[in-house]
Amino acid sequence: MDGTRLSGTVSSLMVLSNILDLLTGRAFSLPPRIQFAALPYRIRKKTVEYLLVTSRDTGRWIIPKGWPLSGGDVAETVMTEAWEEAGIYGKLHGEPAGEYSYDKRMENHSVRCRVVFYPVLVTKLAKDFPERNERQREWLGAVEAANRIQEPDLRELFEGGRLDALIKRIEHEE
Repeated sequence: MDGTRLSGTVSSLMVLSNILDLLTGRAFSLPPRIQFAALPYRIRKKTVEYLLVTSRDTGRWIIPKGWPLSGGDVAETVMTEAWEEAGIYGKLHGEPAGEYSYDKRMENHSVRCRVVFYPVLVTKLAKDFPERNERQREWLGAVEAANRIQEPDLRELFEGGRLDALIKRIEHEE
């Protein structure tokens, strides 16, 4: 194929791609909304366990997360969500452990969210907490957590032992 025909083919593909973006709405997509999350953990018999909770709407297994609090700092947001959604008291480690993205389902649309999460060593679990009647919570190892989580980006974090290695490094530094 000569250069002129190849250039014309590439141009045609770019035009088709732009049209497809317009038709699917990708050309007008907004940047992701930010949320902050707790990655609640404990260490039992040298094994890291994570506390997952179910979402209120669909019952999917997730980590406690939410929108930034008005006037609050990140640590306050993380610990407020950990308390409200899972009844967690604990020690927040100051640096984010990572992030993941997911599509949050709203009433008649979805919003792309970027979640920045912070490890929280759970020191106590309350029996009575704000969303106790709306959620389940369960301690799981990384493999079982990955099997239950539906959001691909969050599930991927639990696979392969990366979070376990991160938590063990944090614990060693403390």
